[in-house]
Amino acid sequence: MKLRGKQTWMFETPIYAHSAGTAAGPKEAEGPLGKLFDATHSDLHCGEANWELAERRLMQQAVDHCLKKGNTAKEEVDFFLAGDLLNQNVTANYTARHFQIPFLCLFGACSTSMETAAVGSVLVEAGFANKVIAAASSHNATVERQFRYPTEYGGQKPDTAQSTVTGAGAMLISKEPGPIKITAATIGKVWDLGLKDPFDMGSAMAPAAADTIRQHLVDTNRKPEDYDLIATGDLAGVGSPILKDLLKEEGVDISSNHNDCGLMIYRPDQKVFAGGSGCGCSAVVTYSHLFNEIKKGNLKRVLVVATGALLSPTMVQQKESIPAIAHGVVFEYAGEGVRP
Repeated sequence: MKLRGKQTWMFETPIYAHSAGTAAGPKEAEGPLGKLFDATHSDLHCGEANWELAERRLMQQAVDHCLKKGNTAKEEVDFFLAGDLLNQNVTANYTARHFQIPFLCLFGACSTSMETAAVGSVLVEAGFANKVIAAASSHNATVERQFRYPTEYGGQKPDTAQSTVTGAGAMLISKEPGPIKITAATIGKVWDLGLKDPFDMGSAMAPAAADTIRQHLVDTNRKPEDYDLIATGDLAGVGSPILKDLLKEEGVDISSNHNDCGLMIYRPDQKVFAGGSGCGCSAVVTYSHLFNEIKKGNLKRVLVVATGALLSPTMVQQKESIPAIAHGVVFEYAGEGVRP
């Protein structure tokens, strides 16, 4: 591995997204990607007694499917890297208790999916691990009542608000050849432009995404057209246009090959305000839809930039502004002859 430029890791030894698993809730199952998820549920409780247990079940199912599809026993996995949006990362912690795999808990808000993927890739490429699972999850009901208002409250939301995705995604990283290579990762910086509205995450996160994408292109000496797709995590309908405008001001045009996971996961007619958000948003879209398109060869090189708003309920109540971060990982098509 080499540090390229200021913030980008370039992986010199081939490492692969060996397998992936996803689990999702009812609204996500009704969306355009619903048939691609490994497990879906018809209600938010996911067969559990409460919402926190439901989110835990989602992450466990995502990991189970990831292991099964990778023909790997949990005892073969060296480290489990995971995070979520709940206080003290309880979903990830209790899932780690269940699997009994050496555990590193990571938190980058909604950027956690690519943060775990980046750190897991470094561990494997550097020889500190042979197999690593990277996972992230979110749940509409658990997150909404923690960061905004309980769903029972029935508070009205502005159009800039986003709907937290109920879902979890997990990826098995190893040096065993597979159809998807992980070739680079760009670690973002924390940006804060003074925005304070917890119902407008897209505007708060867009500058961080723009900075990470710009720095990635500088570090790698690449242009936007070197990628078939530059996907952001959950800027949705408000943040995505801002991102493109910010990059255009710096001479970077991604208008022809950009999409956002928060826009891909739902249909336009679903009641999701500006679109999807949450740790599970980029995880389930990347590890299902985007991975499928890469395996088919329809996408040869993809940069996934997951975005996270690093707020807490206490900071919002104290009228603090919202810092944000974005981490990017590059996934590439390894060829038709390479199978897990």
